[in-house]
Amino acid sequence: MSFLEKHKKLERNLSLLFVGSLVAVLIGGIVEIAPLFYLKNTIEKVEGMRPYTPLELAGRNIYVREGCYLCHSQMIRPFRDEVERYGHYSLAAESMYDHPFQWGSKRTGPDLARVGGRYSDEWHVQHLKNPQGVVPQSIMPSYAFLASAPVEIKDIAKHLKVNKIVGVPYSDEMIENAMADMAVQANPDGDTQGLEERYAKISIRNFDGDLKLLSEMDALIAYLQMLGTLVDLKAYSQDENLR
Repeated sequence: MSFLEKHKKLERNLSLLFVGSLVAVLIGGIVEIAPLFYLKNTIEKVEGMRPYTPLELAGRNIYVREGCYLCHSQMIRPFRDEVERYGHYSLAAESMYDHPFQWGSKRTGPDLARVGGRYSDEWHVQHLKNPQGVVPQSIMPSYAFLASAPVEIKDIAKHLKVNKIVGVPYSDEMIENAMADMAVQANPDGDTQGLEERYAKISIRNFDGDLKLLSEMDALIAYLQMLGTLVDLKAYSQDENLR
């Protein structure tokens, strides 16, 4: 009996075809999944990554709450058109402290993985208040209310604790000083020494231009201005075709 005849017999026997398909899927699944049980971490750590500061974390919560991720992904693919427009492609380790991560496949607006430092704080304030005044073709709604909404700070220490449970390396000192650190990051006249010792590569300034109120606008801009700024990407720019 030739191979084709044997294969024809397999195709015509529903039970035999099901068993064969099941065996093939099981073998393929074991080959792909089993090695993961022997790896402590599937993400290669990169130098420069740190946990979010309390203010940045509060800003990230606002970003998620307002559904910003529905129109703006934070994952630059390794394709020439994406790299030329947005910057170096995203590294897995850049999202290692995100719960949940902000990847995605839909972009109504631009990818924000490298938006940190590209625009001034004033630009972000105006863009959030009146998007069309900065980008006329934008269909983004106004978020002007963020400037008058105070940041909820009563549970930020608990939020750091929860993140620590799922693997974010917040120290006891970071958790203990969470409320003070959140307030002082937006106050350039405050005592920022401890904050700078706990968090590297940190921006300390009033983000929304209003020193009287620690607003949700402060928090969101602090988060946006940090995105893509922690890792020195020169060490990962080895593919000349993607530069």
